[in-house]
Amino acid sequence: MQRISLTYKADSTELFERIRHLPHPAFLDSGAPRCQSGRYDILCADPIRHIQTKNCITVMSDRSGNKQRLPGNPLQALQQQLEQLSPEAGDDSDLPFNGGALGYFSYDLGRCIEALPKLAEDDTDLAEMEVGLYLWAVIVDHQNQQSWLVSQPSLTAGETEHIVALLTEPAKTPPAQPAERFRLQAPFRSNMTKEQYQHRFQRIIDYIHAGDCYQVNLAQRFSTTYSGSTWQAYRHLRQHAPTPFSAYLTLTKGALLSLSPERFLQVNQRQVETRPIKGTTPRSSDPQQDRLAAKALSKSSKDRAENLMIVDLLRNDLGKNCDIGSVKVPALFQIESYTNVHHLVTTITGKLKHSRDTLLLLEGCFPGGSITGAPKIRAMQIIEELEPHRRSAYCGSIGYIGLNGNMDTSICIRTLVATDGHLHCWAGGGIVADSTCDAEFQETLDKVNNLLPPLEQAFLQPDT
Repeated sequence: MQRISLTYKADSTELFERIRHLPHPAFLDSGAPRCQSGRYDILCADPIRHIQTKNCITVMSDRSGNKQRLPGNPLQALQQQLEQLSPEAGDDSDLPFNGGALGYFSYDLGRCIEALPKLAEDDTDLAEMEVGLYLWAVIVDHQNQQSWLVSQPSLTAGETEHIVALLTEPAKTPPAQPAERFRLQAPFRSNMTKEQYQHRFQRIIDYIHAGDCYQVNLAQRFSTTYSGSTWQAYRHLRQHAPTPFSAYLTLTKGALLSLSPERFLQVNQRQVETRPIKGTTPRSSDPQQDRLAAKALSKSSKDRAENLMIVDLLRNDLGKNCDIGSVKVPALFQIESYTNVHHLVTTITGKLKHSRDTLLLLEGCFPGGSITGAPKIRAMQIIEELEPHRRSAYCGSIGYIGLNGNMDTSICIRTLVATDGHLHCWAGGGIVADSTCDAEFQETLDKVNNLLPPLEQAFLQPDT
């Protein structure tokens, strides 16, 4: 691996501005320094190969535009492509990413792994998986206040010099043109009324009482139309909702603006970690009331039971590809606080059986149990029956699989999908036997109250 030191900048968006004109730019954003738990930002662009899956058919394109259909399910196809890259890529760097696959895996990628019904409307036209294979990345370490350009030896000297020049020479950014300025053309509207939500809520309660499931995550989708640059919208949102697993991805047919607080799967030197969120309560502007709300959440028997159901599911999922006896729960029911809500979070760890099993682990756990319910497949069947629209990237994952076998991925909650002039944002919650409809409905609103209102206040057309 090659490493070139760069001038540290606390705001990584300045660096991303310099490379986002390149093909398939991607920004994994830790939210630092405003998000105290964030550390590394990862920025990259111009992959040597670009892989998309649509209707479970996976196609790879190279820089010349040549296309090739890849065999196997999408994650198996991706594994084969990673194995074909530089044999010098096994370097165990102290940095999180030194090249490899980076992109997103939609919730609907689960249809390529498990047989599911086709009932909900699919209206976003996004790929089920879209990743680039990158030979270089910019890594920003906010803890040590250092930045580097890291690359694989197969990157030519000329390519390296060009990237360094983009990152270091004085910026020549022209003022934003009117057509680029982000605008919302209408307020966000849900795809279900409260009465329709109540009906779906009751259907889930009936399924639970019938013994079909223990928990189902039910989401509503908020949508509007927009024009202009979604990057401008993302830069605005990250000021209102700094989170450790944020991301901005430019896609073939749109963009993802993710402000996620939740880690899905991390692999570092075969050590595995997942941190499911289950249990949410709104913040209070009064410090004493805010502390009481967090304390009440930490002791809530309902939220603890909801969390524990998913912990058991994920322990089982990790056990498929981890050493026997290695799956542990070192932290149970911890409180994490963000600008708008407190969350109940548990940490589950394990040790991967083999260093090359990273994508097998992802396949065995996908999609994350914290956003399906339990048992997972039956919960997904019920979600498909009750939610009007496919989830697309929502509740899927964004992240990287490095050439050294390391991985870090988020759960795509608090995520906006921009495609074909439409902007969609989902919010959901886990419903269990003792859930109450009004509380669950309000929770979905609480989860996006630091995303949708700030966008409407800043960017809604004055005449709407």
